[in-house]
Amino acid sequence: MTSPVPAGADRRIYIDKQSPKAYHALVQTSEAVRAVAADAGLDRVLVELVNLRVSQLNGCAYCLHLHTRAALRAGDTAQRLGVLAAWRDTDLFTPAERAALALAEATTAAADTAAQDTAYAAARDVLTEDQISAVIWVAVTINAFNRVSVMSRHRVRAEQ
Repeated sequence: MTSPVPAGADRRIYIDKQSPKAYHALVQTSEAVRAVAADAGLDRVLVELVNLRVSQLNGCAYCLHLHTRAALRAGDTAQRLGVLAAWRDTDLFTPAERAALALAEATTAAADTAAQDTAYAAARDVLTEDQISAVIWVAVTINAFNRVSVMSRHRVRAEQ
């Protein structure tokens, strides 16, 4: 049984359009984080995997659409993207990607300190401190974009 939708709840404000200065600052942060990730030696595929996994956890259809296209452009495969939600159950991801995905999940579920400790320990085995910092920043940034899109109910339209 579904709950009735309160009056006006289906008419969301696109907060990126309503407050463009704040949104522009988030875009600038994203650009800085992208540069930090590149400077740390993280390839674009790994960054997009983090963007996608966090967007899966947050249920952000708009960001999933956007970053799936970006991952494919960066050279990832449909097979890997198709099993990303179950990345722990495959051998398709590198140790660095696995560490980044665990860190991204721990960043997204910030209250789970045990997951943070486990993810950090695993990441230290395969990532540099600069890379660990960059992965966390990527996760923090996509979490913010997810909230903008989810709260605004940004729609994904069928491609022609």
